Amino acid sequence: MTWRATVLTLFPDMFPGPLGFSLAGRGLATGLWSLEARDIRDAATDRHRSVDDTPAGGGPGMVLRADVLARAIDAVPDLEGRPRLVMSPRGRPLTQARVAELAAGPGPVIVCGRFEGIDQRVIDARQLEEVSIGDYVLSGGEIAALTLIDACVRLLPGVMGKLESSTDESFSAGLLEYPQYTRPQLFEGLPIPEILLSGDHAKVAAWRRAEAEQLTQTRRPDLLAASRHPVCQKPPKNATDG
Repeated sequence: MTWRATVLTLFPDMFPGPLGFSLAGRGLATGLWSLEARDIRDAATDRHRSVDDTPAGGGPGMVLRADVLARAIDAVPDLEGRPRLVMSPRGRPLTQARVAELAAGPGPVIVCGRFEGIDQRVIDARQLEEVSIGDYVLSGGEIAALTLIDACVRLLPGVMGKLESSTDESFSAGLLEYPQYTRPQLFEGLPIPEILLSGDHAKVAAWRRAEAEQLTQTRRPDLLAASRHPVCQKPPKNATDG
């Protein structure tokens, strides 16, 4: 079956947005994956299409109502068996490993919050997995959802050109990606490292590994220990061949 993403949002016109361009957009146009943006307001029952109310216990802002959002989730026709996510700064950080798991499945149903958040009862009752794309706060979950979908779509068969395109990148082997170079051979007095022009594939691979480890040690030392585990030396099991 085609991998599909269903997004529940108050702003469905934000989709596909950047996902309609480049490789993701080409894959969407040719049916390699599908996207549906569903308006949460369609689940409202009053003439004003109300979706939120004041926080219980007081405080600023508004909170998305549990009953309205639950109806919106339950109305997704192919809900069963799909991951149910809600983009939230308090969620578990999104990792390349989790992206690979999601890309290998049928595709997620993603709830995009707004205002001060979502009534906790619908998160619990509908078993929504809270996912964060970083330690910062956005105006809503839509940009975070676009980020998650893009990360998944590029791993789908046929979307990218070569296997190495996905397996040699940052995080795929637990390391940050090594530096990349291309023409011109000399730029403002800075040459391409000679080893990359040597034609010796073994030496190039060793240089790239060493550079990746050095970058990771400098910028993300927390990743380096995990990268040295034997399991992390292998490409992800769902790496695509394009």
